[in-house]
Amino acid sequence: MLQAKGSWMTMAVLAGVLAFSSGVAAQTAPAPAENAPPTADNAVMLTVFLKHDQSRPLSELNAQLQRQGYYKAFPPDGVEVVSWYVMMGIGQVVTLRLPASRLREVNRILENTAWGSYRTEFYPTYDYKAIGIAAHEKAQ
Repeated sequence: MLQAKGSWMTMAVLAGVLAFSSGVAAQTAPAPAENAPPTADNAVMLTVFLKHDQSRPLSELNAQLQRQGYYKAFPPDGVEVVSWYVMMGIGQVVTLRLPASRLREVNRILENTAWGSYRTEFYPTYDYKAIGIAAHEKAQ
């Protein structure tokens, strides 16, 4: 009986410590700036493959995108579109620059508005053009 009381007391103390420490962390951690513009220290680039559902005609896919509010929601304000191409036989390929704190928002918009018409794939991306061209020129 005494040992069971000690175990309960230990668990209560541990629960109190965990509750206190998680509360302190939550109070001291800076809140992400949801609408912060992308800057050198917070920006990420993301390439999104929007692969068409080729079992359905394009008119049907576009009607579904319209119903789901895709073009109204994507891309969200404050997210830079670096490029947006149609890749024949695949679908669309969009590269975005955005604050890392908005990654979840972009994902949720695509889940809610693009799924059904597109299958999505996401790739972290970085700009290699200047490096690649410099390497090419040096090799000449």
